[in-house]
Amino acid sequence: MKNQYKIVIDTKGADKGPEMIIRGALLALDKYPELSVLLVGDSELISEECKKQGAPIERIEILEAPGTITNYDSPAAALFEKTDSSLVRALEALSAREDLVGLINAGSTGALIAGSMRYLSGKERVRPALAAVLPASNGGFTCLVDTGATIDCPASTLLHFARLGRDFMKNLYRIDNPRVGLLSNGAEPTKGNKVVKEAHVLLNEAEDINFVGNIEGNGALSGDCDVLVCDGFAGNQVLKVTEGIAKRIITDIVKYSKKTGDESLMKLVGYLMGIYDFNSLGGGIILGTSKPVIKAHGAANEQSIVSTAGILLNLAENKEIFDKTAFDIK
Repeated sequence: MKNQYKIVIDTKGADKGPEMIIRGALLALDKYPELSVLLVGDSELISEECKKQGAPIERIEILEAPGTITNYDSPAAALFEKTDSSLVRALEALSAREDLVGLINAGSTGALIAGSMRYLSGKERVRPALAAVLPASNGGFTCLVDTGATIDCPASTLLHFARLGRDFMKNLYRIDNPRVGLLSNGAEPTKGNKVVKEAHVLLNEAEDINFVGNIEGNGALSGDCDVLVCDGFAGNQVLKVTEGIAKRIITDIVKYSKKTGDESLMKLVGYLMGIYDFNSLGGGIILGTSKPVIKAHGAANEQSIVSTAGILLNLAENKEIFDKTAFDIK
């Protein structure tokens, strides 16, 4: 019998409304018998949706939270001013209860990062990073870190991000000595802005980092590194441009197939969608916290929540990833 795990799901903040998040959570319960959930939000709405879907009530706990932190709120201020919000109550529950193993949220990224630092980083106040695991052309995966948690940062923070990504890929994907690359506009050590050049020196000198040098944008998914380090601004652009181009290419193939009547091309579409289905990849994983937190895409659908729940279960099975010693940055 598999271990049983309970995860927290914040039902508020998603572009498509709380009903979609709730339905996704219930689909996750169907797929993963070892899973139970704590749904945070409007308890009456959650109860009604669960009843409508014929949900397994014995595996569902509901926590009332009338407030909502929006993308227009100041992240830091909202954590103190909106104490009745679903995000604050979800983080408080995750921090206080040993039976809860992780959190899914599709709302404000800034508030989630700030809240994770406040409730889940411990006394050392390690700066969290938002990571995305992307498919590489060699059949493996590349951990892109950071993808939006820290827009501007010094070189020392990029070194810290490298260690977070290294430990994550080492523990979850069982890569003995993950290769770490630095996103830059050229492969030469002299390329990049001031911060990137300084980070290159630090990464090259770090004996605990298997640094493979600068990686250009067109090599981000080449598989030349297991961890690709950058600031949150550049990482977010890599993530969204990659998603946008993948969608554009798939759409163009579909249009061409319809125009020419060549239905065999739809097999290629199915193949590409299997690789670049960003909903199935779940969301951004916050590294540097005592328990796993995943930021689902604001436009997430039901399948996104199912996939994200699966990632949390995988992380729960590999608890060493979030041991506080795993992210010792000294």
